[in-house]
Amino acid sequence: MDLTSNTRPADMERITTPELADAFIAEAVEAVRAQVGDGKVLLALSGGVDSSVVAALLIKAIGKQLVNVHVNHGLMRKGESEQVVEVFATGMDANLVYVDASDRFLTLLEGVEEPETKRKIIGGEFVAVFAEEAAKLDGVSFLAQGTIYPDILESEEGVKAHHNVGGLPEDMDFELVEPVKLLYKDEVRVVGRRLGLPASMVDRQPFPGPGLGVRCLGAITRDRLTALREADAIVREEIEAAGLDIWQYFCVVPDVRATGVREGRRAFDWPVIIRCVNTVDAMTAEVPDLDWPLLRRITARILAEVPGVCRVAYDLTPKPVGTIEWE
Repeated sequence: MDLTSNTRPADMERITTPELADAFIAEAVEAVRAQVGDGKVLLALSGGVDSSVVAALLIKAIGKQLVNVHVNHGLMRKGESEQVVEVFATGMDANLVYVDASDRFLTLLEGVEEPETKRKIIGGEFVAVFAEEAAKLDGVSFLAQGTIYPDILESEEGVKAHHNVGGLPEDMDFELVEPVKLLYKDEVRVVGRRLGLPASMVDRQPFPGPGLGVRCLGAITRDRLTALREADAIVREEIEAAGLDIWQYFCVVPDVRATGVREGRRAFDWPVIIRCVNTVDAMTAEVPDLDWPLLRRITARILAEVPGVCRVAYDLTPKPVGTIEWE
């Protein structure tokens, strides 16, 4: 396996079976060991599909030579940072650096309403935290990334830069290790399953880099962020329990209040908006029909279990005209 190539061989067989995945893993492990030798590798482990599969693959190849850095920016979904620690530090005995930077991020975001400004703050601060942690480590000369083949294709077409950790300081001179960069997303998932990652991580639905920061609409407040995280967890739990095959499903909480009645008194609380979409390429998307009993059950749970919420709505807007995310 040539880790320096950015071109998928024309005769490369699609990884669709456990046997093909095992063959790829064996080849990738050998290639990583040849590239890295006895060097140290640094990986920003978000808990997403791509970075998690790369982490599991590199742990198999080089063990404690891999340093995984997980930055909790306070905008993760419920239980996600805890799952990263459980799967990698506990289950795989990985060399994991866990950084709880929640207060740092949320303080910087106080009062910031404009979506692109929020994205820039979150992205810039992530790079800053990651660079600080990297500076504490000695002898690291490699940077692992969860680049996959669509990233490379989009980069070549000018759609986006394919490097997952962009904007690092110029004095951080790393050689890249990108063991899954010739795979498509579905192949990455097959490899992840063979590496023993849980289905909840391997089949994780798309999640924006800024996390819940772009789903807590407008200026982020900690209490509204908590309400969003809890409501989102209920939506995910109920849809998964119903066995529905939906590409992406989540909640948003806007920075507005609605009048309601709670325990015989007037309430002035937030609405929660449920968003579900099906798509093939993310360029267009349709909204699936959810059964009324399921929507009623989700609504009842959110209103009963999430403080500060008095209304629940279901977004019926396709893409276009709407986008998948609200911000």
